[in-house]
Amino acid sequence: MAFKSDDDRSAYWRKNINLMLTLLAIWALVSYGFGILLRPALDAIPIGGVGLGFWFAQNGSIYVFLALVFFYAKKMRQLDREFGVDDD
Repeated sequence: MAFKSDDDRSAYWRKNINLMLTLLAIWALVSYGFGILLRPALDAIPIGGVGLGFWFAQNGSIYVFLALVFFYAKKMRQLDREFGVDDD
């Protein structure tokens, strides 16, 4: 992994950290916000025989986390290619 300049290295890590913080904020919103704080309001919406708030608390945050992992991997591959630091 070799960057062309220190500016490229800084830009790469800035984009990487911004992506991670954004995805962590989404995960926190889904797991803490939807599963705990907004659960009473979301329970009024039935899904699969249970309230939507219960579903987020039990399943939703896990599914969203898995989706975010795959999204992060895809975006990082694009970022690596953009800065010429991919393994290919």
